[in-house]
Amino acid sequence: MVSFELDDEQKLVQETVSSFAADLMQPAMRESDESGEIPQEVIAKGWELGLLGGCIPEEYEGFGEELSALTGVIALEELGWGDLSMAMHLMAPSVLAISVLDQGTEEQKKQYLPAFCGEEYKAASSALVEPYYNFCPSAMRAVAERDGDEYVINGKKCLVPLAKESDHMLVFAATSPGMGFSGVDAFIVPVGTKGVEIGDREKNMGIKALATYPVNFKDCRVPLVCRLGEEDGCDFLRLLSRSRLALAALAVGMSRRALEHSRDYATQRIAFGEPIGSRQAIAFMIAEMAIEVDATRLLVWEAAWRCDKDMDFEKEAALAKNYAADMAMMVCDRGVQIMGGHGYIRDNPVELWFRNARGFATFEGMVMV
Repeated sequence: MVSFELDDEQKLVQETVSSFAADLMQPAMRESDESGEIPQEVIAKGWELGLLGGCIPEEYEGFGEELSALTGVIALEELGWGDLSMAMHLMAPSVLAISVLDQGTEEQKKQYLPAFCGEEYKAASSALVEPYYNFCPSAMRAVAERDGDEYVINGKKCLVPLAKESDHMLVFAATSPGMGFSGVDAFIVPVGTKGVEIGDREKNMGIKALATYPVNFKDCRVPLVCRLGEEDGCDFLRLLSRSRLALAALAVGMSRRALEHSRDYATQRIAFGEPIGSRQAIAFMIAEMAIEVDATRLLVWEAAWRCDKDMDFEKEAALAKNYAADMAMMVCDRGVQIMGGHGYIRDNPVELWFRNARGFATFEGMVMV
């Protein structure tokens, strides 16, 4: 039976990350969005929380016992409440680390996981999204062809976080084109490999403090040992679904913050002798926002719970991600409406959340639980 009561560890994670988000992320949000840079203090303190190292067992120099998707989405909701760009920067290494932990060979785990357990932040990247209007993860255009003991990767990627800042990136490419999700594999590619071409930093509508890049692969050769799972390959749909859970949790956190901001504004803003929140039109909007945020959280929690129980969760993760993308747009749009003209100016955070919310329909494979 699904339980909605957090255990002691989950409560501690929630409280710790919530305090970090309120004390460090929230005050730096606007300046980071304007400058395109995240304060080093935020990155350092965020890494000290041990959210990634706590998922990695001691045998790989981590300090965790098991990988829990449910605990992960609880933490990511709080990070999303703080700031989406900072949250995605902090957790960008999770895609490579958790993919290796979940489906890598023993040799791959020993080689790559210890790097994410140190005291200093270790950047790592992931390349999944492709720059085509009809992009679908099950019909990847980037391909990896076997050539003896190597794979040759060709294709284009975009929205690749921290590509220039990382030593390695996890690249998703089709090894059996036309076979859907089962024909896609992941490759651990050193950023300096010949054939990896990283373009200029992208100028995005939202997540402006997160550095993302276009990356082209032209006859990029990597040895077989760089294929996640080596000869066995990986379960791409499972990895994609874990990423969708993470993104949906971030959407819940950011939307919750937009809801709280809008609710407080409606309570404090006096017009014609009364708070605007006392008017039915505004009150109903806020009520609907609250309903949708809570409903999406439950979708995310159920899918994460099923993942932890080794049950099928791919459908639930897809539903949660798609619902969260629509919910975030609705909540943030309502926030702008409630503020009136004030909601459209840059001094008000709702315009920032609105721009960030638009991206959830596009984001894939950028963070993971």
